[in-house]
Amino acid sequence: MFCKLALRNVTRSLKDYAVYFLTLTFGVCIFYIFNSLESQWCMQMLSRSSHYIVDTILIFMDVFSVFVSVVLACLILYANTFLMKRRKRELATYFLLGLPTGKVSLLLVLETLLIGLLSLAAGLLLGVLLSHGLALLTMAMFASYPTDESFGFILSWKAIVKTVLYFGVIFLVVMGFTGLSVSRAKLIDLIQGGRKNEEMRERPLWRSVLTFLLGVVLLLIAYAMLLIRGINRIDSLFFLMLALGTLGTLLFFRSLSGFLLRLVKGHKKLYYKDLNMFVLRQFNSRIHTTYVSMTVICLLLLLAIGVTACCVGLNNTIGAMTDASAPYDFTIQNYSGDVSPTDIPALLAENGFDPDTQLKDAWFCNFYYNDPDLSVPGQGSSDTVLSLTDYNALMALQGKSGLTEAELPQLRTEALVTGFSGVGVYLVVDDAMASTLSVRRQIFVGNYAGDPQAAEAALTAALDSPDFYDTGSYNTTTKLQIYLENMGTKILVLFMGLYLGLVFLVTAAAVLALQQLSQAADNQPRYAILARLGAPENMRSKALFTQVFLSFFLPLALAVVHSIVGMTAANAVIASVGRVDSVQSSLVTAVLLLVIYGAYFLATYFGARTVVRGNG
Repeated sequence: MFCKLALRNVTRSLKDYAVYFLTLTFGVCIFYIFNSLESQWCMQMLSRSSHYIVDTILIFMDVFSVFVSVVLACLILYANTFLMKRRKRELATYFLLGLPTGKVSLLLVLETLLIGLLSLAAGLLLGVLLSHGLALLTMAMFASYPTDESFGFILSWKAIVKTVLYFGVIFLVVMGFTGLSVSRAKLIDLIQGGRKNEEMRERPLWRSVLTFLLGVVLLLIAYAMLLIRGINRIDSLFFLMLALGTLGTLLFFRSLSGFLLRLVKGHKKLYYKDLNMFVLRQFNSRIHTTYVSMTVICLLLLLAIGVTACCVGLNNTIGAMTDASAPYDFTIQNYSGDVSPTDIPALLAENGFDPDTQLKDAWFCNFYYNDPDLSVPGQGSSDTVLSLTDYNALMALQGKSGLTEAELPQLRTEALVTGFSGVGVYLVVDDAMASTLSVRRQIFVGNYAGDPQAAEAALTAALDSPDFYDTGSYNTTTKLQIYLENMGTKILVLFMGLYLGLVFLVTAAAVLALQQLSQAADNQPRYAILARLGAPENMRSKALFTQVFLSFFLPLALAVVHSIVGMTAANAVIASVGRVDSVQSSLVTAVLLLVIYGAYFLATYFGARTVVRGNG
């Protein structure tokens, strides 16, 4: 009978508080998806050539998972507090019927256990399905990587065990807090819990206006510090900037309860239109004690927007840098060219790699030490010199146009090798002048013919020959190596950013939804009075929609302003290493906001409408 009662309560709670259970399910789903990354096709491919990249990604994943679990634990505890508040009269009934405190606590523990099992099962099932979508996304990221491999359905038992373990601990903590709150509850407080109204204390208008102005000034100071100093210096002023921004946000929301209602009262037509007077007074009374939570929600939305937009923008920048750093399929550099010049193509042929058959095009040339007298008037000089023939040949392999003798000498900055060369600016001179200079370095560049992976395997085998490095000091970099390294960085940046961004967004939206559903239950008698006074249903629904919209829109509006300033500073840092695609990052972020935040808004409105109609 006891278990049957717990099961009935859980079934009823699933109907009345669907937002809470959807949030739990979504939290489990997100946690599983990103912790199953180790089993993804892309990680298995990266591990073949870059174990350290995979290890780095997994280490960051573990660290972020601990942080995410703490955030989700706080969200679940917060939501559970709202559920307990709505059930005060029910708990009082149990005590009046003679059920001891221990039995009531056990009942709630059983309910929490059932809720946890249901959320884990639903979240894991959804996570397993959506992880297949993540695999498709990673395959799209590797679209330019030459491979004919395929992958099947992904099921990570390690991620399942980790998810069950983390959320099992979270629900144990929730059970403990639930039992503690029941043991400390007083019967009189439980009986009168639904009758207590929020005490509204009027503030002088001048004080609210002064608070608002002070908050705006603090925000402007924080914005100025961020734009002037940037975000790449972490010092005492950086934390001062964060403190000023947080305090300014808090004062902004606190000031709204003082003058928002009075400001609208000045517009008589707007104030007395429909049920605007009722909506504004309800919103005004609620924001008086919820300004702290609105501040936290605004900051969570700021983190969600900023992290998501930055990770997408930086991800595009990293992708654009790949082609710039790898103009050829491979580059072999002989750093001992000034001591023992070597015919690198012939050396490769001797060790089993035939450049004539396995390369579709290639070029072997020298870098020279510059003569101190060689310079470009008005531009300066460089320590490295390249002949005109070699420069034009290297540019032709990249599909670019070369120079003429009439344009010489000339300083150039185009990439000459795949990978790191240590040469940022070099001087191009005619062949006759270059032949008089000392050889500084030899380079051999080329593009594979046929299957790039097979050709690179043959090149690697030749480079691994015992006698190859006896003739010089060689360094080899290939496009596939750079591609995999950059893809590892892209995966780390993109998925970690999406991981945190989604968690912050869901947390903010869930907290708002739970608050509005709780307030709708408190306002149900007031909406019933409006119905008896003759207010039509469409007018009451419009009033409820406006009330929920204001609660969702105000924190989002200020968070968007914060994020615009923050993204301006972040883009300045990203632009120093590559091009920033702010349009695409903004579109991705807007879509996530529209889908997740908008879905929570609609679910909250329809749930609150059901409650105020007396059906919840």
